[in-house]
Amino acid sequence: MQAQNAYEREHAMLCRIGDVEIWRILEINAPFLKPEDLYPTAGPDLHDVFKTHAPGQVCATSGLLILPIQGFLLKTPTHNILVDSCVGNDKTVPRLPDWHQRSDNRFMAALTAAGVGPKDIDFVLCTHLHTDHVGWNTQKLDGRWVPTFPNAKYLMPSEDEATYREQDTDTYRESVLPVIENGQAELVTAGHMLGDYVSLIPSPGHTPGHVSVLIKSGGAEALITGDALHSTAQCCKPEWLFCSTWTPNRPSNPAVPCWKMHPNPVVGCWAATSPCPQLGVSNPMAMHSSGRVIKARWENGWHTATHVLRTVSP
Repeated sequence: MQAQNAYEREHAMLCRIGDVEIWRILEINAPFLKPEDLYPTAGPDLHDVFKTHAPGQVCATSGLLILPIQGFLLKTPTHNILVDSCVGNDKTVPRLPDWHQRSDNRFMAALTAAGVGPKDIDFVLCTHLHTDHVGWNTQKLDGRWVPTFPNAKYLMPSEDEATYREQDTDTYRESVLPVIENGQAELVTAGHMLGDYVSLIPSPGHTPGHVSVLIKSGGAEALITGDALHSTAQCCKPEWLFCSTWTPNRPSNPAVPCWKMHPNPVVGCWAATSPCPQLGVSNPMAMHSSGRVIKARWENGWHTATHVLRTVSP
């Protein structure tokens, strides 16, 4: 019974924003990095902040930060939109053994549980082009990398595409280039609108073209931050700089530009690697039965949040 309940929680709809359903598409949920490595400028209060504002995100056994690898499925009245496609199977990632040459069906099972298959996806929206956000863009068939979602248009940040094309990485060759060569890619920038409900806002720093995804419907709003946030702890510490390979010798902080570019409070906020189901909500009465719901008080936008992240439901 406990296993069944855990399965149902994992594969439940996260929430509804107006006419848009948001589903969590989980691939990996495991300890990954030391908090000090993720936030090298955080200072001596780092662990206290996590204990207070993100309890349980630091693994008690290993001391590593638990970072889920997950995408989000947006089911609008007109489109099925997959936001980020995680690590994928058979991909070349030798520096991270848990990601290297995977063979796992959890991601596809989550899509199936949400009622869609690869042919049903209309758009794949990549917040950026790192390995753990583009993996299921393609799959290996008969020794060739082919787009996993045959009917989808893939939206990719143009600055990221130019950067990683020049670097000619395994990720680019396996998960990005085959989509471009098949004519399914559209290179976009912040400000791009996808139908009536979804738009991209700039959140550069983690990568040069990183974007976050704003969902608006029925007077409600939500933001999928991609890797602009990796923990709800950042909501009370937006000055924490996140380690990044994009800017040499300088950690990046995409959280602040992300918040500043969207100064109005929103109903929910989800990060691609933040423990889920988990929401940051501006409405203190908001509740969500399938996961942990966070009460937040925002003042003059997210970048000046002063009293954030009090858990109001288990």
